[in-house]
Parts: sequence; structure tokens; C-alpha cells
Amino acid sequence: MSEYVTKETFEKMKDELHKMKTVDRPAASKAIAEAREKGDLKENAEYDAAKEAQGILEAKIKQLEGAIATAKIVDPSTIDTSKVAILTKVTITNIANKKTVTYQIVGEKEADLKSGKISASSPIGKGLLGKTKGDVAEVQAPTGVIKFKIEEINI
Repeated sequence: MSEYVTKETFEKMKDELHKMKTVDRPAASKAIAEAREKGDLKENAEYDAAKEAQGILEAKIKQLEGAIATAKIVDPSTIDTSKVAILTKVTITNIANKKTVTYQIVGEKEADLKSGKISASSPIGKGLLGKTKGDVAEVQAPTGVIKFKIEEINI
């Protein structure tokens, strides 16, 4: 599945992959070589741990390569603010308790609730996508249906 990301996040992903391949991978190989020198491999816990760490690193590299290959870069200047979409900031009011909050709708890799960024694939994100100013979004939550009124949509 493709992930929507900003150019900045895409560059961070590429930098992280480069670091994994050029710094972390050689370090893992070195750790295996050092553990191998310490004797019998059947009873060498250090060797087993180093091999396991290398396996985890290789899995992370493969996963990140896949994410980069399928990433869709979103340009903020091309976003239509007439409706809720990826990268829009939406101000919503919970109809039940009258609390108003602003969230930016982002891809899963950028989601960070503390900084007001929610994933488009989260229940609230899914419920808000495509709605316009004044609409009421009904979001299915564990406690039941929550209704949010769309107050404002911008970049």
C-alpha cells in the first residue's frame, strides 16, 4: 500500500535507509565477525545475538525500501482546501462536548498526536476525509459514534 508523505519526510526516509546500509549494516557484520572469533558457534550466545540483530536490521532495510518505492509525495501547493484531504489542517468541534481541536491529516509515517498530526487511516482521519466545511463527520469509536462538525479547512 502506498503511503502519502511530504517531500521532507521522503528525504528523511532516504537518509535513514542510507544510514542503515552504510553504517548499521557494516557494524552488524563486524559484530558477527568479532563474535565468530570467540570460539564454538554452537554455544556462542554473542554470535547468535549478533546474527539476530543483523536479521532484524535487514528486515527493516527491506521494509523501508518498500515504503520508499511506493511512497507518493504530496505537494502542499496543489492541495484543494475545499474538502478534507491529506496534508490539510482541519478544525473540528466534538458536538457532544463542544471541544474544538485542529488536526493535520497526514500519512501513517508522519502521524504524531502530540503535534496535532493524525493519520488518514486512523478512525478520525478516515471519517474526516472528503468532508467540507460545515459537514458533520460521524466517526466510529470504541465508545460509540462520535460526531464532529468541520469548522475550518486550510493548509
